[in-house]
Amino acid sequence: MAETAAKKLKTSSPLIGTHNGHFHADEALAVYLLRLLPDYASSPLVRTRDPAQLEECHTVVDVGGVYDAAINRYDHHQRTFSTFFPNHETKLSSAGLVYMHFGRAIIAQHMSLPQDHADVDLLYEKLYTDFIEAIDANDNGISAYDPAAVSAANLKKRFKDGGVTLASIVNDMNNPDATSPPGEPQDEDSLFGRASTLIGKVFVRKLHQAANSWLPARTTVGNAYKSRTQTHSSGRILVLPQGGVPWKEHLYNFEKDSSIGEDIDPSAQVYYVLYPESEAPDAKWRVQCVSESEGSFVSRKPLPEAWRGVRDQDLDAVMAAEAEKAGQEKLPEGAVFVHASGFIGGHKTKEGAMAMAVRSLDL
Repeated sequence: MAETAAKKLKTSSPLIGTHNGHFHADEALAVYLLRLLPDYASSPLVRTRDPAQLEECHTVVDVGGVYDAAINRYDHHQRTFSTFFPNHETKLSSAGLVYMHFGRAIIAQHMSLPQDHADVDLLYEKLYTDFIEAIDANDNGISAYDPAAVSAANLKKRFKDGGVTLASIVNDMNNPDATSPPGEPQDEDSLFGRASTLIGKVFVRKLHQAANSWLPARTTVGNAYKSRTQTHSSGRILVLPQGGVPWKEHLYNFEKDSSIGEDIDPSAQVYYVLYPESEAPDAKWRVQCVSESEGSFVSRKPLPEAWRGVRDQDLDAVMAAEAEKAGQEKLPEGAVFVHASGFIGGHKTKEGAMAMAVRSLDL
């Protein structure tokens, strides 16, 4: 069903319709997503609630009371609507509906791949999970946490975060006096156009980052994870060949997936990830602790307390004294720093960074 809708287009510039009046992030994004496809790239937009005008539109989003991909109608406000993205539990908004039906085509076009390619499947799921689902939830009034459970736990927000959400910013753009650049049109349709471009460009940036950074990193981290017991017998240390690799999400996913390799015990969590600071041959190396979960600031095993907040020769001296007291071999000199919280440290060499990680396993 997700692929058939894109094949229904019969005109070079099919007319898109959505409602007028106060706009929201979901239809602003839905319209931009459609226009990413060649068939809709030059499509005009009609913003109205007049059924007669909407009937003239080829594709209608967020208005009309009908969801039927066969006739290009993508509204979610009707009482009978109960559609979800596959394997998710958040009711879709118009953004999610358009993405569900056209997302594969958008991603495949961006990557110059067929829609049934495995990489398209990966990014189709990732972009919904990382970006689109929050737009759906916001428009449908769904909280990230169960309100009853939050109330029962007596939890209170420490600060307001609405001002930094895209949905909030798009909502502000309904007010021309507050958000419109001087000299630009202030009519409602122009405001919507600017809001649609804003949130749409964020999506494109997310897509570009996922395709050009996150996806290649999956292979890099996967190879390092498979060979981690060769790096150190404990399997607790991961070494990446270059810096700037977004490794966290991939590592947690590989740890959950025992199929990554039968020779690796999935219960042996990684504690430290090593990587160079740059591509230079003499680049310094970092030792970063893996946090308890992807969004946590708590490390599974922080670097030793005695090292924290110490730098350079002072850090070398602390580590040397510690080794002498324990009757252990002295670590290579060249330590650079350990953060005060113990979540990251550095050394001038790869060998030194590895020695810091290995010693930390026992302290």
